[in-house]
Amino acid sequence: MTDASPPGRPKGEHRKPQAGGSCEAAGFSGRVVRWQRTHGRNELPWQNTRDPYRVWLSEIMLQQTQVAAVLGYYERFLARFPDVSALAAAPLDDVLAAWSGLGYYSRARNLHRCAQEVVGRHGGSFPRTALELQSLPGIGPSTAAAISSFCFGERAAILDGNVKRVLTRVLGFGEDLSAGANERALWDHARALLPARELHENMPRYTQGLMDLGATVCLPRNPSCLICPVQPQCVAAREGRPEAYPVKTRKLQRSAESLWLLHAHSGDGAVWLQKRPTPGVWAGLYCLPVFASRDALEEVLPPASRRKLRDVEPFVHVLTHKDLHLHPVEAVLSPDWQAGEGAWFASKEWPALGLPAPVRRFLENA
Repeated sequence: MTDASPPGRPKGEHRKPQAGGSCEAAGFSGRVVRWQRTHGRNELPWQNTRDPYRVWLSEIMLQQTQVAAVLGYYERFLARFPDVSALAAAPLDDVLAAWSGLGYYSRARNLHRCAQEVVGRHGGSFPRTALELQSLPGIGPSTAAAISSFCFGERAAILDGNVKRVLTRVLGFGEDLSAGANERALWDHARALLPARELHENMPRYTQGLMDLGATVCLPRNPSCLICPVQPQCVAAREGRPEAYPVKTRKLQRSAESLWLLHAHSGDGAVWLQKRPTPGVWAGLYCLPVFASRDALEEVLPPASRRKLRDVEPFVHVLTHKDLHLHPVEAVLSPDWQAGEGAWFASKEWPALGLPAPVRRFLENA
């Protein structure tokens, strides 16, 4: 799940309820809770627990990442760092290595910082309210609400991308969510629809139910309205145009960049790797040396070796807002060669490092 903009509204600002805003809160939340109990996802490894460490870890991993991709990483990460104290005490390189391939590496760096703050500031126990949780690195309002709801039964609203879609359709909320004021208004609606009774039991079910609806029923295209538990209350279903919601006019601008990767290896199989600077692409990870041009790559090599370079077929790695066109260039070099800050890593060593996913795949197939 991803965090939305922080809730809150400037003093004195008011909005009229949207079409469908009369959706009765108890009836809506009750439908979601009952549906989740019998039809929702209840067997994922981070469910059926009130351990804040496990819930927090899953919520961070699930930001901008599909459940199927997270499953294996979650189990391996827990095996390596079974609790928040173990994670806080681990070197950042070990954390990045365990995260390697999952992407969005700022999440791993924030995860490590957050664990250290939980141990250092809170004695190893996670705060119990969404407001306090938001003070920790990498935890935004929606993630904080999910943790406090799942673990402590707090009456706190989540508003990730899937939940925005569910609520805007049910309420017929047609305002442009690119505007902060409109997103704050949707936060108000989300809070108004929360369960009001038996929170310790109902809040985790309701929160999970909204996530499940957005992931399995209320899909961006071709939603399964006929089996949706809140279809009788849904304005978008009644209008026959669910795909008109949510409204967000501001589009992300994609860009492209070409990078050259130096695949320098020695006769004994060792590979030269450098740690990427922070901030930047793949910050803090070990990587093949990166250059803005092939000429710049050649400049770091001995003149005799430049005649023996081998250009490997380029490939594209897709980031959220950018396409990276990667051009690997292979060079067989003496183990005495060095360029900048880096080191030779033997074939048995580099797989355990934190590597960007495309670099790991390239080395595995080289």
